[in-house]
Formats: sequence, C-alpha cells, structure tokens
Amino acid sequence: MSRISHNGQLFFSFFKSLVGKEIIVELKSDLCIKGTLHSVDQYLNIKLKDISVVDSEKFPHMISVQNCFIRGSVVRYVQLPSAEVDIQLLQDSARVEARELKKK
Repeated sequence: MSRISHNGQLFFSFFKSLVGKEIIVELKSDLCIKGTLHSVDQYLNIKLKDISVVDSEKFPHMISVQNCFIRGSVVRYVQLPSAEVDIQLLQDSARVEARELKKK
C-alpha cells in the first residue's frame, strides 16, 4: 500500500488496498466471519469469498455458506492482517483528511 486517497473516503481507499487479503469481520450480532476480501464499496459494504465462521457452533446455519455480502452498517470491527497495514501511512492520511475537513 503506497497511497491513500484524501477525498473524504479514507476508509474506502484503505479497504480497497486490502482486496485479495484475508480479514475477519465482526458483526453487531456477534457473528465473526473470516474470508478473503473480494470487494468493498463507498458505503463500506463488504463482499467476502471463501468464508468460514469463527464460532460455527453458535451459528450452524452459516457452515455451508462460501461467499457473502455484508452491509457496512452492521459491521462492528474488521480485523486486518498486520503485515498488510502501513500504520504510518494510515496515520498520516488520517491527519491530512482531518486538516482538509477543518478547512471546509
């Protein structure tokens, strides 16, 4: 990841840079889904492929699901592969975006 857009869509740009990487998405319903990030849109809706449920005993109906669409508004947390996250770049991008928002 070498560049993050500063047009008010910091997280969208950040997640787009992680397409193809394995992530874990925790939903507000306590369901945790591990899978490969297939796509993300400007509303932070997420498409995962090759998924598995972290606690399959609690959510047995999800065992046979291979791909899923997750509405951004139901996401509580997203766990990312630490090797893929440039913390310094992300912090710098957040500062730049905050400065731009103050100017408006």
